[in-house]
Amino acid sequence: MIQIVQTSTYFPPGIETAKDLEEKTSIPEHVIIEKFGLYEKHVADSSTHASDMAIKAALPILEKIDPLAIDVIIYFGSPFKDYGVWSSAPKIQYELGVKNAYAFEIMNVSSCFPIALKVAKDMLNADKTVNHILLVGGCKESQIIDYENPRSRFMFNFADGGAAALLSKDDGKFEILESSIYTDGSFHDDIRVPAGGSALPASHETVENNLHFIDVKDPADMKERLDPVSVSNFIKVVKESVEKSGYNLKDIDMLLPLHTKKSMFKQIVGGLNLPEEKAIYLDHYGHMSSLDPLIGLDIAESEKKLKKGNIVVAVSAGTGYTWAATTLRKIRD
Repeated sequence: MIQIVQTSTYFPPGIETAKDLEEKTSIPEHVIIEKFGLYEKHVADSSTHASDMAIKAALPILEKIDPLAIDVIIYFGSPFKDYGVWSSAPKIQYELGVKNAYAFEIMNVSSCFPIALKVAKDMLNADKTVNHILLVGGCKESQIIDYENPRSRFMFNFADGGAAALLSKDDGKFEILESSIYTDGSFHDDIRVPAGGSALPASHETVENNLHFIDVKDPADMKERLDPVSVSNFIKVVKESVEKSGYNLKDIDMLLPLHTKKSMFKQIVGGLNLPEEKAIYLDHYGHMSSLDPLIGLDIAESEKKLKKGNIVVAVSAGTGYTWAATTLRKIRD
C-alpha cells in the first residue's frame, strides 16, 4: 500500500488582489472575482524562484523525517524555472540536505501532479530499495504573463508558490489508488512561450517583441476546438480513475481540481454530480501550474474537511493537452 504521509505548501508574502489585476488587465474587479473566480493571488519577488519555493514547501516535512531516509526526490512543478535547459532537482536535493536521495524531474505542465503520484507509486511498488519519495514543485508563472497581449492576458490567474508531499510504503494518511491519463496531442501547438527554444532562439528581436512570455497562437480557434471536449475529458479521467480504484462517482467525498475560471469549475463539479462544497476552489490562490491539486489537498487537510474512509480525487489538465486524475483514500486521521 503506497501512501501520502504528509503534505506542505509555501506561498510568498506578495499579494495581488482582483483590484490590482483590474488595473493590469482593464477587466473590472467584480468580473475577475465573479466570473474568473479570483479574489487574490500570491506573487514572488525577483529574488525568489520556483526552486526556492519548492525548497521552502518541503522544509516542514523534513522536520518530521530524517532527510537521510528519503530515497528519491521528484520535481513535478512548473517548467518555468530559474534557468532554461536546467534541472532544479539537484539544487533542491542539495539545499534540503537529502544526501542519500537521487533527484530528477518530470514535467507535463499543469497536469503533472496526478501523474507524479502514479510515477512515484509505481516506483515504490517496483523497487524494494526505495521506501520514501519526496515530491516537490514550485511555480513562478505570474512572471510569464504579458498584460499587453490580448491573446494571453486572460491568464492573469497564474500565481506563485510551492508544494511538497512525502510518499511512503507505510505510516501515511492517504492511500494512493488508481490513475487515469488522457492526451489529445492535436492541441500541442496552441499555447507556448514562442521564443527561447531551438525553433526561435533568443535574440534582440524576440526580446523587443515580447516573445518570451506565454502566448496563445489563436484563442478563437483553440476555444472552438477545446470547449466541446475539455469538461468531458475532466469527467472521463475522474470516472476512470475512481472506477479503476473500485469505486463510483457517487463515492467521491472531495475533488481537488486545478484552478480554472468559475464557470468551468461549476461545469466539472456539476458533470460529476458533486456539490461545490465537495471541491476545493483556489479563489484566494490562483493557478500554480501542476501544484493546484496538491495545494487543495493540503488546504482540505488543514481545514479538517476530510475524515477516515473518504475518497478524494486529484484532477488536472495541462496544455498539450493532457487530462489526468488519481484517486486517494484517507486511511488515517
